[in-house]
Amino acid sequence: MTYQLSRDCPATAIPAGDAVTLAAGTDVYVTQALGGHVTVRTDRGLFRIASDQASALAGFSPAAEAGPAEGSFSEAAVWAALRTCFDPEIPVNIVDLGLVYDLAIEKTPAGGHTIEVKMTLTAPGCGMGPVIAEDARQKIAALPTVESAKVHVVWDPIWGPQMISAEGRKVLGLE
Repeated sequence: MTYQLSRDCPATAIPAGDAVTLAAGTDVYVTQALGGHVTVRTDRGLFRIASDQASALAGFSPAAEAGPAEGSFSEAAVWAALRTCFDPEIPVNIVDLGLVYDLAIEKTPAGGHTIEVKMTLTAPGCGMGPVIAEDARQKIAALPTVESAKVHVVWDPIWGPQMISAEGRKVLGLE
């Protein structure tokens, strides 16, 4: 669906990852609204608009998404948080896309947790890597008792489409 920006809006160019400003009055076509962020197409290409800037899309109402789980910490909660992170060009979360290679959870002396994630990207030259990794880090850091969260982008092993889960294949129509 097409919308018009009601104000100047910071965005990230896809796939370069460059910060840009889309001008007020720009017509945009929403291609994806997942993980709290919105991917739009303009006559200049594809852009990711962060969730805190989505109000610039006049008349657009993103679907409500569940926030971090309340209550106790668990590994399942970390995986659930990671499943709310999406490549802005692919409508499959980073877990089901097979991008998350390792999850390490350590208990801290204060009773909290430190989390380290190793993930990759679908293409080594993708400028969106830091954006996707930071989205994952922020969502993990928001979980109860998380004192530190780090997400590292790694390239070994190289990602391939065979790493997509059965659920991801279903979403992409690959089954």
